[in-house]
Amino acid sequence: MPMQPAKTKLVFAVLFAALVLIGSQINFSKMLGADNQFFTLTQFFSPLAGGFLGALLGGLAILVAQGANLLLFGKSFDALTILRLLPLVFAAIYFGSVRKKIEKSDWIVLVCAAAIVLLVLHPVGREVWYFGLFWTIPILVKFFAPDKLLFKSLGATFTAHAAGGVIWIYTLNTNAELWNALIPVVAYERALFAVGIAGSYLVMNTILLRIEQFLPKKTVLLNPAYDLAKIFS
Repeated sequence: MPMQPAKTKLVFAVLFAALVLIGSQINFSKMLGADNQFFTLTQFFSPLAGGFLGALLGGLAILVAQGANLLLFGKSFDALTILRLLPLVFAAIYFGSVRKKIEKSDWIVLVCAAAIVLLVLHPVGREVWYFGLFWTIPILVKFFAPDKLLFKSLGATFTAHAAGGVIWIYTLNTNAELWNALIPVVAYERALFAVGIAGSYLVMNTILLRIEQFLPKKTVLLNPAYDLAKIFS
């Protein structure tokens, strides 16, 4: 008997969670200003869970994967580590919900708007208020380029950055000099993450398009416009 769409979607959610769990063990770069905290390969493909599974299921898959990472690999349960579960969840929700004519996705940009407000309310953040301009990018993408893959990838990674940045400034002892030094680093890293997200989406979308006929309808959300075979033909 063929597997039902809901069950197949759940299988894909588990597979995405497993992929994120594996990627979380591979460090990509150190987080400046935080001891023993790293960006991992999950930065490149966590948002895809929202793109292929839908915003809510994709976000839940990322949350489960990161929670499992804490439990299975003996990570500390301090406030910073637990709160760091949220940024990639928001990135997945953003990537999965920000599409043209999807008005219900407007709420996700409130994450970035709230982050900007919280930054300015913080004593150190008030000194570097202009840092929050980074977090206007997801808002601009939502309203002006929601269907452009690279821009949406940029919006997703900066949504994660907005949530992470607020958590960071309120839980760590930082200063304005550190935040100023981070500006070129953030610009470089987030551009790299955005390219990685877009590239990962292209590859995975192309692969899934090839096996779509063997899956129940509406198992995963695919975009024929981002088929590498068509793009390079």
